[in-house]
Amino acid sequence: MSEAQGFSAGPPPAPSAARGAVRERLFFVAVLVVLGVGWGSTQSLGKMATATGHQPFGLIFWQLVVGAIVLGIVSLVRRRGMVFTREAMTFYAVVATIGTLIPNATFYAAVVHLPAGIMSILISTVPLIAFPMALALGLDRFSALRLGGLLLGLAGVALIANPGGGVGVSLGWVMVAMIGPLFYAMEANYVASRGTAGMDAVQAMFGVCVVGMVMAAPIAWGTGQWVDPFPMGRAEGALVISSVVHALVYSSYVWLASRAGSVFASQCSYLVTASGVLWAMILLGERFSPLVWVALVVMLAGVALVQPRTRTARAA
Repeated sequence: MSEAQGFSAGPPPAPSAARGAVRERLFFVAVLVVLGVGWGSTQSLGKMATATGHQPFGLIFWQLVVGAIVLGIVSLVRRRGMVFTREAMTFYAVVATIGTLIPNATFYAAVVHLPAGIMSILISTVPLIAFPMALALGLDRFSALRLGGLLLGLAGVALIANPGGGVGVSLGWVMVAMIGPLFYAMEANYVASRGTAGMDAVQAMFGVCVVGMVMAAPIAWGTGQWVDPFPMGRAEGALVISSVVHALVYSSYVWLASRAGSVFASQCSYLVTASGVLWAMILLGERFSPLVWVALVVMLAGVALVQPRTRTARAA
């Protein structure tokens, strides 16, 4: 039969090459699972860090210090450090503000009053919020399917925030917790529209950690939120572990996205939310009503629909 009749005239792939491709794919899947499970633990570790009364900006400062050390070592190994152009410095300052200082401050404030598992579910709303922002900025196209995903996500939030729903959380603190995803969505659209000033992701986030650390120090000191991490107890240890995990996982996420593609790597978000709920049950003994599990399923379904599916969006 000719090639025109439906078969390729080229030789079939070698069995060894096919096995190598399968092994590589399985390795990428294993890395994805490790990243999702590791990232999911940071919500519970963050709640543990607030257990002794440590205030947000004191915690943020030390989180950025640890992140700067870890990413600094990675940058040293890569021999690619910070960039000091005007565009890069602007990027550092903007992303440190809208991607770290504000959302982390509201996270640490809200997690004192909300279960870590609920926080893990709410953080999954970032792509749901980013979608209408991208439409308004002309960075994305309208899709009825993705609009349905947005509505599903909002329904999930409503199930959690419903005062009479039996979830047992404060509506006010749920709204405070939603400030973080709002600013993360703003950060995502800022980076999508402006780029990273010619830097790769590790360089960019190393600079953000350094500049954010400089910005957070006077705020923590001036507002009386300074944290002395020594002697290091359970709360301080949780903060250090969370910061190290976040920095290492982020660096690994960038590597995975470069090797397996951004669409594949983005599936990590589902694992982060699901494992975040499980970590809260394991580390903190949290238990949730059936309505919370329904909200989790509804929200993840919404996120799945909102994820871009076109070739152009995947490339972006």
